[in-house]
Amino acid sequence: MIMGTPRLEIDLAKIGHNVREVIKLYGAKGLTMTGVTKGVCGDPLVAEVYLKNGISVLGDSRIANIRKMREAGIRAPFILLRLPAPGEAEDVVRDCSISFNSEMKVIRELSAAALRHGARHGVILMVELGDLREGIMPGDLGETVKEVLSLPGIRLAGIGGNLACFGGVKPDAKNMGELSSLALDMEKRFHIDLEYVSAGCSTVYSWLKSVDRVNRVNNVRLGDSFLLGGRDLEEKGIPGLHYDAFTLVAEVIESKIKPSIPWGEIGLDAFGSIPKFEDRGTGRRLILNIGRQDVFYTQLYPRVDIEILGASSDHLIAVANTAQLQVGDEVKFDVDYGAMLAAMTSPYVQKVHLNRDSA
Repeated sequence: MIMGTPRLEIDLAKIGHNVREVIKLYGAKGLTMTGVTKGVCGDPLVAEVYLKNGISVLGDSRIANIRKMREAGIRAPFILLRLPAPGEAEDVVRDCSISFNSEMKVIRELSAAALRHGARHGVILMVELGDLREGIMPGDLGETVKEVLSLPGIRLAGIGGNLACFGGVKPDAKNMGELSSLALDMEKRFHIDLEYVSAGCSTVYSWLKSVDRVNRVNNVRLGDSFLLGGRDLEEKGIPGLHYDAFTLVAEVIESKIKPSIPWGEIGLDAFGSIPKFEDRGTGRRLILNIGRQDVFYTQLYPRVDIEILGASSDHLIAVANTAQLQVGDEVKFDVDYGAMLAAMTSPYVQKVHLNRDSA
């Protein structure tokens, strides 16, 4: 197979290894895992690896991704991770077993849609734990649970909390303890058993390794740990996992000796900023065939000795230090989560799956 550039090479065997090792790690604490596929845009081959290696429930933030996996023959319960909009109720009930919710207006729409489809849709109520993304304020949870339990076609599947994704708030004993206490309170008050007390995301590892008991929390939602080994955690990855299951490959399309300072009057660049430059004299400057439209370039780590200076829409600008690179040479990069997500989303980046048979 002739592989063009730019491309993202996905080593399915390394992802499979990560899934098996993380299941052992979290399973030892009594936790089940939801395999999150949003970082790979619902890639069916990655979903297949999750299921083959011990994950039984998949989660994604986009209905389109879930539908893509279903149409590719992936058979698993799907959880919609992003709060649905009211107008999405029909699709959510049809394509998802469970959805995360925080607004009664939407849950009422889900109830009506479930009745039309003769279905019973599961709802996990998201609780605000301090990160200030989605979630019901803890003091309002009881009234919400009471109303949800009264709705036909709706099953209260559990409660959940999200941390670190927006506000950067770390999972710790206090906020995880609050999630456990809320679950126990709701179960006692309403005489119910919650199937899911769910925490996210991969940064839960920081909390998990510091505690012996997880109390009532019984589920974690993981994507980054499986895909990149927790590479962008403060711990620089979970020990024993592969951090390089994804490799971005771009090609040198210009290699010339140039000065380091532009000449002429400096104004706004294409993205509305006034760029600043350091005078390093002349040197070999490279242009690679990938840009901001394709990747989060500040989360690229070249495997050769070049330094990334910046990017425009379609061009990555770098300076060669000791690397001897000419036009047509390929450069490989490690990626963090944001760069992987953008490259997976870009239609201009070819996706190449490696080692499917051994995954």
